[in-house]
Amino acid sequence: MTNTTNNEIGQLRNGPGAAALLAAGIGCAAMGIFSLLGDAFKSVGNFFNIYNPTGTLSGVSTGAIVVWLVAWAILSRRWAEADVNLRNVSIISFVLLIIGFAFTFPPIMDFIQGK
Repeated sequence: MTNTTNNEIGQLRNGPGAAALLAAGIGCAAMGIFSLLGDAFKSVGNFFNIYNPTGTLSGVSTGAIVVWLVAWAILSRRWAEADVNLRNVSIISFVLLIIGFAFTFPPIMDFIQGK
């Protein structure tokens, strides 16, 4: 009986998929954090105001997309040939998604800011 690895028998690595999943979670968290910071601090809100009719949302969403794409590029290169613990990546991604959601939810944003 020979000892074969996954690549030798033609199975795909899960690294690229895990990279996409984690990058999505990072992008969601960035959206929430940027949104909270833009709302809490006027100077940050002015920085994120790329297009006046939409206000800070224009820069917040653009910044979150940039963070997501950069995270995806870095992780996909690092994990291109890797098998990672998909359970842990999924849990971390879900927590980041919850953070992103929470920080864009007005009652939670107001509570954090003490309003």
